[in-house]
Amino acid sequence: MTFRLIETPDCVAEGAAWLALREPAFARALDLTGPLPLRRSPDGFAALLDAIVGQQVSVAAARAIWARLELAGLTQAEAMAGASDAALRAAGLSRQKARYGRALAQAGIDYAALRQLPDAEVMSRLVAVPGIGPWTAEIYAMFALGRADVFAPGDLALQESARLLFGLTARPTPAALRRMAEAWSPWRAVAARMLWAYYRVAKEREGVR
Repeated sequence: MTFRLIETPDCVAEGAAWLALREPAFARALDLTGPLPLRRSPDGFAALLDAIVGQQVSVAAARAIWARLELAGLTQAEAMAGASDAALRAAGLSRQKARYGRALAQAGIDYAALRQLPDAEVMSRLVAVPGIGPWTAEIYAMFALGRADVFAPGDLALQESARLLFGLTARPTPAALRRMAEAWSPWRAVAARMLWAYYRVAKEREGVR
C-alpha cells in the first residue's frame, strides 16, 4: 500500500499540524476553526449513492432526499436496480439522478478491491460509471476510503474558502486550485477539511448560514 489513510482524529490532527507549519494561512484558519472533523463514513454502494444524491443540491436538500430513500428501502444496490421511476421520483430523485443511481447499482463495482488500489486507479474506475464525475469520486475517496492526499478542486465551497483565506481577487478555477493544492501534499484531504471548516467560520462572520 503506497497511500496514506485517515482513520482516526489523530490522523487529521497530524495533517493539520503539518499544514499549519508550512502555510501561515492554514495556521490562521486552524486557530479559528479548532480541531477538524474526521468525516469518515463506511464505503460501498450507499456511500457512492449518497455522493450522487448530494450533487448540485444543498446539504439540507440532500439529507432530506437521503432520508426518503432510506425510508423507502432504496439505499441498497439490489433495491435501487429494481426501483420504478415513480418510486425514485417520490423519494426526490430527478430523472437524471435516478438513471445514475440505477447505473451505479448495475456497475458491479468491487468495493473491497477499491480499498487496495492507488488513488489514481480508484478515480479511473469510479468515473467510468455514468453519473460519477471527478467531484463524486474524490468525495468518496476522501471520506469513504479515507485517502489522505485526495482533493476536490471542483468544489465551490473549497474554491470560495481558498479565495477568502488566501486573499485572492476571485475564486480559483478548478485547475488553479488543483495547482495550489500540490503544495499541500501528502495531506490534501486534510487541507480540504480545513478549507470547508474555514468556509463555515467565514460565512458565519458575514452573517450567512
